[in-house]
Amino acid sequence: MTPKVTVYVACHNYAQFLVQSVDSVLQQTMKDWELLIINDGSADNTQQVMENYSSDPRIRLFHTEGLGLPGVCNLALDEAEGEYLIRLDGDDVFDENILLVLANYLDLHQETALVYPDYYLIDSEGFVFAQERREPMLYSNHMLDAPPNGACTLVRKNVLQELGGYREDLGAQDGFDLWTRVSKQYPCGNVNIPLFYYRKHGGNLTDNTHRILTARRRIKQDATSADLSQYRPVTAVIPCRQFYDFRPDLWDAMVGDKSLLERSIESCLKVKVLDHIVITSDTEKTVETVNRYNDPRLKHVFRSTDYTIRSKPVAYSLESVRQELQLDVKGITLLVVATAPFLSPESIDEAINTLVLNDCDSVAAVEIVAQPLYKRGPHGLEPINPPRGLISDFDTIYADTRTCIATKNSCLRDGSITGVRVVHFEITDAEKFVVRNLNDLSIAQVLADQSTSASHDGHQRDAPI
Repeated sequence: MTPKVTVYVACHNYAQFLVQSVDSVLQQTMKDWELLIINDGSADNTQQVMENYSSDPRIRLFHTEGLGLPGVCNLALDEAEGEYLIRLDGDDVFDENILLVLANYLDLHQETALVYPDYYLIDSEGFVFAQERREPMLYSNHMLDAPPNGACTLVRKNVLQELGGYREDLGAQDGFDLWTRVSKQYPCGNVNIPLFYYRKHGGNLTDNTHRILTARRRIKQDATSADLSQYRPVTAVIPCRQFYDFRPDLWDAMVGDKSLLERSIESCLKVKVLDHIVITSDTEKTVETVNRYNDPRLKHVFRSTDYTIRSKPVAYSLESVRQELQLDVKGITLLVVATAPFLSPESIDEAINTLVLNDCDSVAAVEIVAQPLYKRGPHGLEPINPPRGLISDFDTIYADTRTCIATKNSCLRDGSITGVRVVHFEITDAEKFVVRNLNDLSIAQVLADQSTSASHDGHQRDAPI
């Protein structure tokens, strides 16, 4: 008899957790399932643990060598007999009702392609230390910018097959890739019940920042390539001014062998999707810098001195550029801050792609605030982000890194740089560095020298770490 759900356990060197994971499938209140256990080149005793389940007719065992997680997912898709497919990583654990609840949801919502639940966070010993809650989609959460986990999400097998399965060229972010492709074509759903236990033990793939960042950028770029033409022109604007900083003409301060403005210009010149790169300033000196480059996209627009004082919103300067160049209101303007010397071309590109992917009003480069924050109350300081066991995606506090922001030109026309619907993306620690005083400038010079030395030694990198 064909099972309703195919569960597959992806396991690589998780033998110590595998029994608990598999047993959580065996204990399901819904019995209409099959289980595929896939050992992908484990060096521990995973294979031995798997063999303990070989006599169960509902379970099939597979041994592969170095397929990687996306390859394992595609193997499971090819072998699955169920109508629905769900992955359980070899270090995570199902709640006993996850299949019952999620399969019932898809049965009742025939138009929905996938559904995912809330979950608990557990440590290496299985101790629950937090609960992650995702706000109800299309009720309180109207943005689709927060994808679910790749694991423990129930998906219709025919939808996965129609989309060609999982990409095997990314190395990470399979959940984000699946979400990006499915949510563009089908409704998705979530249930606000914690139905699995996500183990945090230091060896998770989700802790590999570089791989995640690289994969995320590729997914966004590929997902938006066909739609970008609807948002043209795409313009980067680098504002400069003579005064009101801790030194005159801060844009001309040297960091390494280039000025702050030169570093920003050269980062923008590497972004192929930019139609215009505009330096707007209240001084003729910046024209000399612009004239050193031979790129037809590079332009200079004079900036009124009235727009350079701190109390004037930068949106005024950006709108004056839009009007001067007669840029279509359907286009995108990207504010690039010259005092962020290590902002990479990849992040500039990601800002644009994130806006297009979410069709939002603006996109800001942010960092998550982990440390406690307080505000003044009638009895002293009151915590803004107190630690709680229940964590909603609406509880996360973000800080604007003040490095770059992408916005629709229609927002600038209306006097705003953000609009109403704001989405975020994260950048590396090095890129968050902003020169705000003489000490920062000295630090930036040291970091730039270190980066140059590393490059000369054969260890090329985009920005200092």
